[in-house]
Amino acid sequence: MNLRPTLAALLLLNALPAYAQDADKPDKPRADKSDEAIPPPNRSVTRHSGSFGGVKVGYTATTGETYLRDKDGKPTAAIFSTSYVKDGADPRRPVTFLYNGGPGSGSVWLHMGAFGPKRVRIADAKDDGAPPYPIVDNPDSLLDVTDIVFIDPVGTGFSHALGKTDPKTFWGVTADAKSINDFIRLWLNENKRWNAPKFIGGESYGTTRSAALINELTGAYNDVAVNGVILISTILDFGAEAVSEGNEMQYVVTLPSMAAVAWYHKALPQAASGQAGALEPFLDEARAFARGPYITALLKGNALTAEERATVRRQLAGFTGLSEAYLDRANLRVSPDRFYKELLRDRGTTVGRLDARYLGIDYDNAGEGPDNDPSFYGIDASYTAAINSWARDGLGYKTDRQYVTIGSVGPWDWKLGTGRDGTTYVNVAPYLSKALRENSGMKIFVGQGYYDFATPFFGAEQSLTRPGFPAGRVEFEYYQAGHMMYVHDADLTKLSRDIRGFIRRQSPNG
Repeated sequence: MNLRPTLAALLLLNALPAYAQDADKPDKPRADKSDEAIPPPNRSVTRHSGSFGGVKVGYTATTGETYLRDKDGKPTAAIFSTSYVKDGADPRRPVTFLYNGGPGSGSVWLHMGAFGPKRVRIADAKDDGAPPYPIVDNPDSLLDVTDIVFIDPVGTGFSHALGKTDPKTFWGVTADAKSINDFIRLWLNENKRWNAPKFIGGESYGTTRSAALINELTGAYNDVAVNGVILISTILDFGAEAVSEGNEMQYVVTLPSMAAVAWYHKALPQAASGQAGALEPFLDEARAFARGPYITALLKGNALTAEERATVRRQLAGFTGLSEAYLDRANLRVSPDRFYKELLRDRGTTVGRLDARYLGIDYDNAGEGPDNDPSFYGIDASYTAAINSWARDGLGYKTDRQYVTIGSVGPWDWKLGTGRDGTTYVNVAPYLSKALRENSGMKIFVGQGYYDFATPFFGAEQSLTRPGFPAGRVEFEYYQAGHMMYVHDADLTKLSRDIRGFIRRQSPNG
């Protein structure tokens, strides 16, 4: 789950047709070296029921592989997915395709943390400790309003290349989107859902994937129009957040996040004097400062006068909780890595990257950056246990493969389309604005955690409010947690309620 705008990104789901083949036969991880050795797709079908959104739902879970094929019909990849389809075969019931991010992340996080019928329950903003971890019914699943298909791209989950196909064939912004586009079309064929309301969504790099995917689904003839795009913890413009000398925007888009985190940990000067106010009005002030005095000061560079510098430094300290002396040494430019370490240095703790509510204790208190991210190592073991337990035991999927929660899918090809040299940073936001302009029935839902540095909420706002985005077509919701806001129970309920409402509003019979 480690999303970096440089090249290694971060995190955030799965699908499959409703018939089974060889459900009892485990696949052979090393048997796909030649085309002749490729076995049939490995699948399992089970039936369940549960209460979701206050509605009792009986559903069929189809877990396993769908084969992608080349122009000659040879299998090139096995895409692992889990489809939850309400019993009753309604061809016009909404269907939502979900995935996580990375690139390199399986759909486990959204599947077992947010929207699957089961979820792993862990302590909020604390280390998950040792097993067993409670795997419980999830009343916040969206199965009352939509069928759900969780998708693992090639190299994640149980998905893998087949035969002589090099997995790197699928590892790139465009190639990855094409593979998910192909999978979705196959799923619609097999499940007879071409005229159903459709939603796509992802978390973290999964939002990048959503933008690239909408370009594949609707960017040419033979469109697959969608009713809505669900973006959770959004990263679309990697250039704005690139950690690169001379890129002033990286400091601007993270400043409101620093303000939120300093407020949460009561590290602001106002907090010490008992004058700290509510979070949202304070963040409005931070946004205004970032867009105005702060970016102006950064752009002036060495032309900034001593008086101007002193004024901005004082204001910056009031928003970040960092001392003026430290900000002066940092030349008014504080990277997130430095902030994680410096904010609570006097308390002997660091704050998390994915979720800055989590606290870490480093080997020593002297370094510039933290040893690790406590908001990732605080949850990873529980999610790994949960997806393996639910898939293998609850859904009856038999395989000797390991489920890849976070894997290596590099080098990743960051070029968009063809004919590009790949030297510029990726910005996929224009794909979304074009899709909105060309599909009057489509809207975008954006969910952002206040305490997330991997995909700062101000960066998402800047990307999705630029010229080209039709007014009133992008909905923003905010949460009192970080990148994976659903680890906080109250935010899981709010996120589920918000997206459930979005799906209903965007479905003709909703």
